[in-house]
Amino acid sequence: MSGRRPDIVMILTDDHAAHAISAYGSKVNTTPRIDEIARLGRRFDNCFATNSLCSPSRASILTGTYSHINGVTTLVTPIDAAQPSFVSALRAAGYRTAMVGKWHMGDGPGHDPQHFDYWDVLIGQGEYVDPVFLSESGRRVVEGYTTDIITDLALDWISSSDAPYCVLIYHKAPHRPWVPSPAHEHLFTDPIPLPPTFDDDYSTRTSSARRAAMRIAEHLTLEDLKGPPPEGLTYEEEALWKYQRFMEDYLRCVASVDDNVGRVTDFLRARGTFDDTLLMYASDQGFFLGDHGWFDKRFMYEESLRMPLVLSYPRRVAPGVVDEMVTNVDWAQTILEATGVEAHPRMQGRSFWPLLTGDSFQPADGIYYRYWEHDDVFHKAPAHYGYRTARYKLIYFYNDGLDLPGTGWGTYPPEWELYDLREDPAELHNVYDDPAYATVRAELTVAMWNEQARLGDQPHPSQPRPVTP
Repeated sequence: MSGRRPDIVMILTDDHAAHAISAYGSKVNTTPRIDEIARLGRRFDNCFATNSLCSPSRASILTGTYSHINGVTTLVTPIDAAQPSFVSALRAAGYRTAMVGKWHMGDGPGHDPQHFDYWDVLIGQGEYVDPVFLSESGRRVVEGYTTDIITDLALDWISSSDAPYCVLIYHKAPHRPWVPSPAHEHLFTDPIPLPPTFDDDYSTRTSSARRAAMRIAEHLTLEDLKGPPPEGLTYEEEALWKYQRFMEDYLRCVASVDDNVGRVTDFLRARGTFDDTLLMYASDQGFFLGDHGWFDKRFMYEESLRMPLVLSYPRRVAPGVVDEMVTNVDWAQTILEATGVEAHPRMQGRSFWPLLTGDSFQPADGIYYRYWEHDDVFHKAPAHYGYRTARYKLIYFYNDGLDLPGTGWGTYPPEWELYDLREDPAELHNVYDDPAYATVRAELTVAMWNEQARLGDQPHPSQPRPVTP
């Protein structure tokens, strides 16, 4: 097996926060099978989404490009599935390819998965129980719990041949509305610890952040909670009750994911191919788990921005931790370099394969982020972009209704935020207007402008051209 190109298994979940994985120090749950991959391989402590939203992140992972290049800027902008991807490159190089589970980048001609020998996907968000699957043969209902079914289908496909393969195992869980499997309904009945920032009052944040309709105390629905709160609770008591209900079901869904990750690992070991498999576990972005009183993602704040990523490939990659900053745009080129397949010149990321093999690697100075979906209906998270370095984070809320009609967002002025991540890792103190950070602010603004130019993304017209300090 040592001379064979690696098989590729990417397990991707939806909305699984890094701080709900015990390998990342979770205070609320344990994930022994995900931890096993981290222990045998690498844990990435600074992997970031370039657009913290499900469809855009999946498009960036697949194509190795930013949202403005691949065209999937929001949840309602479907992918042109014919565009080059790491999967199309692997297939052209002789790999078998498969996509199983949550596609979530549009349905129908031109948007259904392409470049796959086999694809079997959920429709849109999909269901947790008795899901509808779509394949080239049409639609069908598959009875059972979706997390288990997706694993079943993927392992069946792998078993069909001994040829090198790439399979994307994309779970719906733990996405809203968090429906656990019966096997895990008994878990997490003891009080779940509150995050330290649960009572964040947003005192130094801009109005752009304060407007977000993502508060656990106010915006979880009866479907999310599976029933109304008890009567007679104060506002604070009801908020705590809602947090417990949300987290119980969220973590139960994660427990099912962890079990199914173990099923994949055990299958590869039984097949004798584990050491020769590049096995990746990740989520399409981070998620607020009561942090700052919120659920959901979208913002450039750390809990939303940070993606869990662990991978193993025992034949080539020694165990360890990666501290350098990488993004989801980098994955495509990394996978291709690991397999010896040339990347498409359109790809914008950079391979971090040298980090895994001990070769020379120049760390990135910073990472660029842009959230395009300007939604004034559901989550009310305004459009923004920003630049993050190892120590600082600059965010520009340009507040412009670019994508969804009838939003009425144009009445809000642009706003800036700046955080010193070394002094304020919880991002509680916006120091943009602090004179002590004037030089840092100017340097970051220029760095962000230059990165936008390098990537071919256009700054919003409201952003003035920065002056070099």
